[in-house]
Amino acid sequence: MRNIIYSFLFILTFSSCNQEVNDTSKAVQNESERMETMAQQGIITKESKKSFEETYNKLIEVINTNPNLKIIAELDHQANAASVGLELKPSRIVMFGNPKLGTPLMQNAQTTGLDLPQKIMVWQDQHNVVRISYNDPQYLKHRHEINENQEVLNKISNALNKITSAASGL
Repeated sequence: MRNIIYSFLFILTFSSCNQEVNDTSKAVQNESERMETMAQQGIITKESKKSFEETYNKLIEVINTNPNLKIIAELDHQANAASVGLELKPSRIVMFGNPKLGTPLMQNAQTTGLDLPQKIMVWQDQHNVVRISYNDPQYLKHRHEINENQEVLNKISNALNKITSAASGL
């Protein structure tokens, strides 16, 4: 009887461990699918190799040391949530711009101003993975029907890629 009980407990324990592995695999798959959907909707997201604070501080440093860029605003969504008694994982946005690049886009399609100045969000997901996200300028081309300025869009794309790669340690 004792052996039957031990066998039963072993099976329960093994089943539980197996379920945890399956749950983790599903969570990783779901996160990958979510990132793919975000990319289709014009959001580029990278996983940072650094902590939240290190990623955010490096982002600020990279933008501040570029003479062509100016930080316009910083938003701390976590602090804003806390101010009304709600919890939120770390999430901050830096708004910055370069009028020499943004203005030609707005001259072509003034509604582009809805997405300018540029924004980069550093955030921590439910698995405590630090991520960095921004709007894909090529998506904005389609969203706002920008029919000129491909060179400007390419410059912005390259700049955002370099800025976020430096901030995230990639």
